[in-house]
Amino acid sequence: MDTLGRIRQYMEERGWTEYKLAKESGLSHSTISNMFCRQTAPSIPTLDAICSGFGITLAQFFSETGKAVELTEEQYRMFQQWAKLTPSQKELIAELIRNMK
Repeated sequence: MDTLGRIRQYMEERGWTEYKLAKESGLSHSTISNMFCRQTAPSIPTLDAICSGFGITLAQFFSETGKAVELTEEQYRMFQQWAKLTPSQKELIAELIRNMK
């Protein structure tokens, strides 16, 4: 797996810069910048912090299919709330998410 490529993919999906990734993950900007400039894979603790910044687990990061992955506590709570919505409410939320950037 191309770890840096996957990180870059998540950044692009969110419209994040290296600075934004550093801020959201609680890492220094120089840590993020050096990782990309030197083309070095992050350590597990660094990658864990990056995943936390993205709001995903390490399992989700490494998942090839996106199926059967462990949810974060926040994601689990969101799914619990989602299950209580009516079909029309779910569609409204989905539309709202599609329009967010």
